[in-house]
Amino acid sequence: MTTRTPRTRLWRPVIAAAAAITVTAGVVAATPQDSKATTPQLSLIAASTTVTLDSWKEDPGVYLDLGTYLTAGGSPLELRVTRKSYKDPVVATQIIREKGKTRTRALPAGLVKDFTGLPGFVTVTLTDAAGKKVLSRTESFCPNNASGRIRPDAPATSKYPESCPVNPFTLGSVWGVENGWASNTYAGYYSAPVALPAGKYTAKVSVTKRYRDLFKIADKPQTVKVTVRERSWEEESPGLRSAAGHAEHSAAGHTSGAAGHAGHTTAASGHTGHAPARTPAPAAATSGAGPSYNVGHGPYAPAPAAVPWAVKRQGLRAATAGDGPGYTDGSRQAPAAQPARRRPTGKAAVPDVPKPDLRSLPAYGITISDGGTKAPGKDYLAFSANVWNAGPAQLVVDGFRSPGKALMDAYQYFYDASGKQVGYTPTGTMEWDPRPGHEHWHFTDFASYRLLKADKKETVRSGKEAFCLANTDAVDYTVKNANWHPDNTDLSTACGQENSISVREVLDVGSGDTYTQDLPGQSFDITGLANGTYYIQVLANPAKRLKETDLGNNSALRKVVLGGRPGARTVTVPAHGLVTGN
Repeated sequence: MTTRTPRTRLWRPVIAAAAAITVTAGVVAATPQDSKATTPQLSLIAASTTVTLDSWKEDPGVYLDLGTYLTAGGSPLELRVTRKSYKDPVVATQIIREKGKTRTRALPAGLVKDFTGLPGFVTVTLTDAAGKKVLSRTESFCPNNASGRIRPDAPATSKYPESCPVNPFTLGSVWGVENGWASNTYAGYYSAPVALPAGKYTAKVSVTKRYRDLFKIADKPQTVKVTVRERSWEEESPGLRSAAGHAEHSAAGHTSGAAGHAGHTTAASGHTGHAPARTPAPAAATSGAGPSYNVGHGPYAPAPAAVPWAVKRQGLRAATAGDGPGYTDGSRQAPAAQPARRRPTGKAAVPDVPKPDLRSLPAYGITISDGGTKAPGKDYLAFSANVWNAGPAQLVVDGFRSPGKALMDAYQYFYDASGKQVGYTPTGTMEWDPRPGHEHWHFTDFASYRLLKADKKETVRSGKEAFCLANTDAVDYTVKNANWHPDNTDLSTACGQENSISVREVLDVGSGDTYTQDLPGQSFDITGLANGTYYIQVLANPAKRLKETDLGNNSALRKVVLGGRPGARTVTVPAHGLVTGN
């Protein structure tokens, strides 16, 4: 059966063609283009005076990607968004480079509520052909919606991340509009479709006053003539329907590539266990903007598809200059290169070099489910869990397979300040999962999920204890050595095939890997449990086989209260500090 793009409204991943320039968690030194930069000059522009939006009869509603952009000149717009803990509010700081110097400016308290972008940044109004106002609303703006250069001498790539994180337990993010670049103001993933009859409209887009005053943006609203065109999947010609189906196959990109990774997502993406797929609105073909869609992990849109990344040795250089991976503070980590095809030689050793720091986030996306079994009286507690790497070094694990053996031997690798491999140590195994929808190699003992009673004693353990690592969520891009453009943000590149002789799995600094436990054996069977208070424990590195900088921060607890009756259980999830909701 042919699938159709308008039905699922998947994003097409935005992947930069050229190598990315250096990015680190610390304040980035001024680039040559910025050496004489002043406060960024920001402007709202429209790419075109007209735009056509399609509303499908079978799925009505249009997404208001009107082709308006915020541009930065003179220097980048750069914001660091952080919170000290889940009991503290989110705060934002602007990084300003002037005449080769860097200074910071705290944005007003309460301006930023979460990590999804600047709230209420633009106002969009629509009037119909008769001049009657049919819509007026404000939308958030993610500065990381990089859409391309606006002048030929601008940097070849944007150094900023490619989307704004939506994981409720995000700790730190970096937002930016690169100097000489434009970022789409359309809210994309965070926006809802608008029901508009076919016809002609006039849209007016303007930056709201508080942001005009804050960033010194001129009050110059943009006007766009809008045509809403109604179409039908069934009325399209066979050729167009076929093209639409092919377009979705391309747009889903990672969906087909990640298929065969059950245990990560729902069947919609072929990746059960990493997370149910969301179906955000498509970016208009003319804009190329919007958050990249990465199937496979977590109920939220994770970190986008990777672009090549490069770093600094003795001054900022583009990756094309031939420099290897490194960091501005002099420390260096392992590049996410292809694994060796032979076992490591020499004596295993754990050298005194930077190591990863695995930490757990509290569980979220917590619901009661029947586990898909429809078994009368059966109740399961489903949830999402994330383990992330606070650095300062990547977690690099290679699996090596002896011919004919069912398991791979797994080794953790270590690197010195110059990026040279200086040690390795055995760290368990990797196993092939042949089940339909899985069909990849799992690294064992990466994490464990347990349901604890009110006295914190274990009562149920999830059967999910083997993983294919992927950088799905940007948990904190302000930590030391955070990589803003990590490799392997989808699962088609790291999990290997049945005939693989070796596999490399990497969890980069600042990123985490979300799995959703919504299947029996993964979720908690609570059928026989009494109502009352429990804790979901997410435990990283449970067997302590992985070498890391701190083993004392590997556990995170989320309180839940079970109620109801067998076959109709309920769950209440109290707030975790200032983080509310399930």
